[in-house]
Amino acid sequence: MEKRKSIILKHLFIEGQKMIGLKFYPDKVIHALIKTLDHPKWSNKYNMVYLPNTSKNYSTIFDVFKGVAWINLSSFSNKISRTKGISPISVNDYRTRELPRGYIRCPEVFLQKLELRKYSLNTARIYISMFERFINHHKRDDLLSIDEEEIRLYLQGLVFLKKSDSYINQMINSIKFYYETVMEMPNRFYSVERPRKKEQLPKVISVEEVQAMINSLTNLKHKCIVSLLYSSGIRRGELINLKIEDVDSKRMVLNIVNGKGGKDRITVLSPTVLELLRLYYKCYTPKKYLFEGAPEKKYSEGSVSKIVSEARRRAKIKKKVTPHVLRHSFATHLLENGTDLRTIQVLLGHSSSVTTEIYTQVAINHLQTIKSPIEMLNLT
Repeated sequence: MEKRKSIILKHLFIEGQKMIGLKFYPDKVIHALIKTLDHPKWSNKYNMVYLPNTSKNYSTIFDVFKGVAWINLSSFSNKISRTKGISPISVNDYRTRELPRGYIRCPEVFLQKLELRKYSLNTARIYISMFERFINHHKRDDLLSIDEEEIRLYLQGLVFLKKSDSYINQMINSIKFYYETVMEMPNRFYSVERPRKKEQLPKVISVEEVQAMINSLTNLKHKCIVSLLYSSGIRRGELINLKIEDVDSKRMVLNIVNGKGGKDRITVLSPTVLELLRLYYKCYTPKKYLFEGAPEKKYSEGSVSKIVSEARRRAKIKKKVTPHVLRHSFATHLLENGTDLRTIQVLLGHSSSVTTEIYTQVAINHLQTIKSPIEMLNLT
């Protein structure tokens, strides 16, 4: 597995001026992105790149290395390390942000189409980030002159850089969105090959491991988050978007509004979890969203992932557990306990039953009734 790239920020004082130092292991991608910063210089004394310590440069560092390298602030700030600056809260924020000199901004028609089609902010972030990397690689005014061969060469370069299949697919999606949706040129790059899809089974943990994770948490808010993810099978993004009125205790359902693909649905609300949520509501008194980081502000996706990861660590579970693993476990455990696939499909919000059928390959209840032929042998 490729080691995750990281950059350590340092406070430097050079020629009477405050500077931001960037310390990192030699890497071609990081070196190339460093050159896009505002007049970076090299210090032989500190053996690192540096640039003036301004709020603009500080924010630009997170924008430039977003999705490429983890920015380590342990030597620079008493705040938690992060991978980007202030998260945009709307597509419009991408119009007003400050960018490095020479950096090509995502076309206005691209942003408009994202807004008109009401793409989720998460999808918009990915499309904008990916397409800006693409157009800044080509540095060309006339994007319509780029042909399929150039696209293939660019994608081949991403393969050589060992970018993941997911990264490459997202890049293709952003490119196709511009040419085929924004510029209304259907199938412009129809023949551009995608990475061959790997047939991976969903990762699942046992009921006992879920129990251990929930029991390990002493923070009521954290316990509610992990319990709700598992008991309802909702996605991480759907959890942070839940508003107080989405918890329907009369019908015992959760209302998922504008879920993945812009679809609304309902899923189950556990009576046990409802009691936990009532205790949580009295203690934390959220105002708008069920889980808030600041008053009337959504809890962050990163915080949800950290809570799940910490619960896994406390429960001494060796395998990696994410919010989506809890969703997979919810579906698998329902199937093992006799819930039909159609019902599970509706609860998860899958458009196709084929997507839901994958859980039949990880459910083990039918395997427990099968005896291996070795049981017919006498091994003593």
